[in-house]
Amino acid sequence: MHFSDLGMIAQMLALVFALYAIASSALGAHLARPALVASGRRAVLVVAALLMTAAVALIASFLEHDYGVRYVAEHASNAMPWYYTAAAFYGGQEGSLLYWGMMLALFSSLAVVLHRRAPAQLMPWVVTVLMSIEGFLLLVLNVVSSPFDRLTIVPVDGQGLNPLLQDPGMLVHPPMLLMGYMSWSLPFAFAIAALITGQLDSRWLRAIRRWTLAAWAIQTTGLLLGAWWAYHVLGWGGYWGWDPVENAALLPWLTATAFLHSTMVQERRGTLKVWNLSLILLTFLLAIFGTFEVRSGIIQSVHSFAYSDIGPFFLGFLTVVLAVSIGLFVYRLPRLRPEHEFDSIVSREGSFLANNLLLTGIAFATFWGTIFPILSSVARGQTMTVGTAFYQQVDGPLFLALIFVMGVGPLLAWRRASRQSLVRNFRWPALVAAIVAVALPILGMRSLWAVAGFAVCAFAAATIIFEVWRGTSVRHRHGESYLRALGMLVARHRQRYGGYLVHLGLIVLAVGVIGSQFFQSQRDGLVERGQSLAVNGYTLTYQGVTDVTINGIETIKTHFTVSRDGKFIEDIYPGEQIFPGFESQPTSIVSITSYGLTDLYVFLAGFDGTTSATIRVFINPLVPLVWLGGALMLLGGIGVVVADRLVGARSPPSRTGTRR
Repeated sequence: MHFSDLGMIAQMLALVFALYAIASSALGAHLARPALVASGRRAVLVVAALLMTAAVALIASFLEHDYGVRYVAEHASNAMPWYYTAAAFYGGQEGSLLYWGMMLALFSSLAVVLHRRAPAQLMPWVVTVLMSIEGFLLLVLNVVSSPFDRLTIVPVDGQGLNPLLQDPGMLVHPPMLLMGYMSWSLPFAFAIAALITGQLDSRWLRAIRRWTLAAWAIQTTGLLLGAWWAYHVLGWGGYWGWDPVENAALLPWLTATAFLHSTMVQERRGTLKVWNLSLILLTFLLAIFGTFEVRSGIIQSVHSFAYSDIGPFFLGFLTVVLAVSIGLFVYRLPRLRPEHEFDSIVSREGSFLANNLLLTGIAFATFWGTIFPILSSVARGQTMTVGTAFYQQVDGPLFLALIFVMGVGPLLAWRRASRQSLVRNFRWPALVAAIVAVALPILGMRSLWAVAGFAVCAFAAATIIFEVWRGTSVRHRHGESYLRALGMLVARHRQRYGGYLVHLGLIVLAVGVIGSQFFQSQRDGLVERGQSLAVNGYTLTYQGVTDVTINGIETIKTHFTVSRDGKFIEDIYPGEQIFPGFESQPTSIVSITSYGLTDLYVFLAGFDGTTSATIRVFINPLVPLVWLGGALMLLGGIGVVVADRLVGARSPPSRTGTRR
């Protein structure tokens, strides 16, 4: 018996138990039969165990090089290291779907265990929705595209992973991004359950807050890792190219970020109920759209799979989810009236609404640019693509406005902000922004958009610093030292200051994006051995080339010395690798060296034996701030998740059984 046989059996049984969980939970809820509901919960745990078994069986098939399994033969080879061989598990279409299904089952099991005290009416429908999603994935895996199909003729060796995937990024980016897509299933399931049961107060929001925060952190990690991977592998000098698949991953992040902000308004003021339900439903729909886009092959992308039979299934599933969501939403719309009206747009809730409008505006513009090739092909019979300039000209100003609103919000009062409080709270941040706006042109910055961007970032950062200083000063006046006052302030309000850290991280990231987009310089050059190429004060001198073949992989590295102002700095070795079976697809070895806040990015474009080499050199200012800002965002997001968990642990259960 092969491991693949075990995996196939486990995968088929998982479908059976998922269908049973759907029927048992729905009938138990409808007929008020607690025994059926409990049986459905236990079935979820069985599905998780079976899919973990299937996943382990597939990984074992890879590690023992069972090329009788078609999926293994297509994505592994004898020359691949064991860690890339194991990672090939999710390197293709079928394996990535199995990984998604396994993670969904594990998250569903956690939800079943952690929400045992949730409202009795809500959880059975949550399980029904989650297992319906799981059932669809398992139906596709069992009927359309199974990773356990066997070949009649077993090859001696496999094809191996695409060389671009044989990179450390393969070990972290795909699993995080796929998990990010999957994790929006849980908030969606709670939202649908709330619509089905009519329990549309803030309890369902409190139930999913940690899941949403965790999903946001996972999706953020996936996006950042993808940007880092593109930056150090593709050799084009950038980290975000507005590729359709990149856009698809960004879309649910945008709407989920808007949701996280507007939930605070509903919990405090009882408003934006329609917004919140719309946003969480839209977030899941966009996650499914991203999966459909990647696996259908209908949009050209370096990340997409080739056209397959899975695309129509995902399109059909997306259509069903959209119809059910809209139907339930319209049915419950009369029960979504706000508990209070907005007193003034110049208020904390007004800033959250503006934040939502900007985030959804960015999402809409990005979605439009992504699907425009499809629409043009249908309407005009020819495919017209949208370039990077479209996103920069449309999304750029919207992101700038978003950062401004992000700075304004924390200093506004709830309900209505008085003129006196506006002057008192914003005079110092406005002064900082004005100084930056005046100083940068004097120092030689000629781009008005860059000056505006840096000024807005300075304003938003100053508002955060001002808010922290104000809180620290209040505690200091009561006898605490400044350091202790700051520590106690953060300890007492972990959620708020975790959010501020996320905002600060986004500001730092935005500064990095502005610097690298407006002030990047590039130079291409053909240099003979001993010759030099000068770029923005850096001098690169070609010393020669080495060509080594190990385990069938040919590695070509050129040697350059880097100097500045006549002083030697270091040696760099840009090059390329040629993998067996992929001789026409060499992968780049990009040399990236950070000097302060500037990256020296060198890409080998070609070479002629040992005599000459053609290199492309980018000077990328402030790119290190992109990674620093991303790290701060993640740290703040994790802090909010932990703080929410601590608050929930201290809060007594409500009379309905939910826990905050």
